[in-house]
Amino acid sequence: MNTHLQLQVKHWLENDPDSRTKAQLQTLIDSGNEAELAARFAGRLEFGTAGLRGVVGAGPMGMNRLVIRQTSAGLGAYLLDQIKDAAERGVVIGYDGRHDSFNFAHDAASVLTAMGIKVRLTSKVAPTPLVAFGVKHFNAAAGIVVTASHNPPQYNGYKVYWENGAQIIPPHDSGIAAQIERAANQAIPFLEHDDAVKQGKLTLLQDDFYQAYRNGVKQVDVLQNHTAPEKVSLAYTAMHGVGADMAETVLKDAGFTQVYSVAAQREPDGDFPTVNFPNPEEKGAMDLVIAEAKKHSAMLACANDPDADRFAVAVRKDDGEYQMLTGDQVGVLFGYYLLSHAKDNQRLTGTTIVSSSLLSKIAQGFGTQSFTTLTGFKWLMNVGIAKTQPENQFLFAYEEALGYTVGSMVWDKDGLSALVAFAQLTAELVAKGQTIWDRLEQIYREHGFHLNAQVSIALKPDTPNIGAYLREHPPVKIGELDVLSTDDLKALERRFADGNVEKIDLPPSDVLTYCLAGGARVIVRPSGTEPKIKCYYEVVETMVDTDTDTLASAQARASKAMDDFIQAHQASLPK
Repeated sequence: MNTHLQLQVKHWLENDPDSRTKAQLQTLIDSGNEAELAARFAGRLEFGTAGLRGVVGAGPMGMNRLVIRQTSAGLGAYLLDQIKDAAERGVVIGYDGRHDSFNFAHDAASVLTAMGIKVRLTSKVAPTPLVAFGVKHFNAAAGIVVTASHNPPQYNGYKVYWENGAQIIPPHDSGIAAQIERAANQAIPFLEHDDAVKQGKLTLLQDDFYQAYRNGVKQVDVLQNHTAPEKVSLAYTAMHGVGADMAETVLKDAGFTQVYSVAAQREPDGDFPTVNFPNPEEKGAMDLVIAEAKKHSAMLACANDPDADRFAVAVRKDDGEYQMLTGDQVGVLFGYYLLSHAKDNQRLTGTTIVSSSLLSKIAQGFGTQSFTTLTGFKWLMNVGIAKTQPENQFLFAYEEALGYTVGSMVWDKDGLSALVAFAQLTAELVAKGQTIWDRLEQIYREHGFHLNAQVSIALKPDTPNIGAYLREHPPVKIGELDVLSTDDLKALERRFADGNVEKIDLPPSDVLTYCLAGGARVIVRPSGTEPKIKCYYEVVETMVDTDTDTLASAQARASKAMDDFIQAHQASLPK
């Protein structure tokens, strides 16, 4: 083993508080596995706007107790430097049901309290939206959630909220990362749990905190539609996560009495034994909740992901089978429903560049505008906060990856309040003798059937830089469709086919968007590090207002158009 790596490993072993990860490293040393040791010390798990996320394991490239302590020391130093009353306002910390989450959360609390920062730590597992709520509720300087959301069992993460209650955005990510680098080369302060409590630095959030969130949901103005909740039946799964207690409670509070939880997935279990991948979007993940729904002939099969910030739903069809709604379908259903009930001064909605364009058309139909941000709830919420005015307050935002914020109680995606809102919109339709499918058809007849798809394309190692190629050779047609405008988020310019140029008000990003004749759209996100691109496609099919043009026929036309569109676009890319 080279001397530098030897010193790195020795330093780590001297500071690692966890006997398990120490033993991992010692095993690698004893077996002479220098390649694996080099990989674990090749750098540092990168702290970004999503905080930290990675596989649990020893060394600075993994998620472990020493990395958590170093990260917390860096965050604490940054907070003390940036927010004058950070020590007194403190930090709210919560954690999910993964195996290491309890220890990681308690380590973070011990480091921050040792730095003189007050900490409010949940006394038990908590859904992620409760921590985001807690930052606003306590006017805290920041929040931390130890969670890997819907990642596989071997992962964990460390998510940070800023004082406004939203996830951090630049420059805070790089500022915190710089402080973490500093902290990693210094002694980490640490105050034992009991001592922190005695000194008044650590408060454990008991049931009254969870009840505060519950009561908040009961009072959210956009969740006051109590039309016939007793007529709705739904199956629910927490997917081995931490959502079940609160999900069942807020549904009951809203009057929903026909709720059937999947017992095998109700309790937190970091092994996620009944799913291959605890993400409702993954094939098979919804099987048990759909089976539960079938057993009771329920209208809906609903799921939260393991930290309960995402919401997924499958809806019963006429033949008794269930069909998953896409994130975009749920998003436009929410947009239409909420705007149809919105107060004149609460009509601000938003979505991301890769989500369906249909929400903006629905908003226009209601005489208002919807904002668009870069991908991620950190952008949706920070922009939503900035755009909120007394005469135009925030109402709703969503992204296609099953994330929804209903009202402004939580400045992050919240799968619990979204669950209540979707049950309420279903109940309103049932009271009118209608279904979710009827409402979707109504929306599509008014604005066109919008179909969205995502394709990740692996390219050959010798393929030219895709972004550079497309900028040097801007397409005028894709297949048979004319390109009407091109958004280049690197240059922050929108170029029209007639030569006109507009500025775009978004942070710069390596993204190209092509809007085409007939409402079609393709968004290209080239990778700067590997020969791979992600493409997001949208096609729009007009629905004829006749009985013969049904949802099924519109879907069939759109699917054919989508297949042709994807094939034509991929053929146009450099080989």
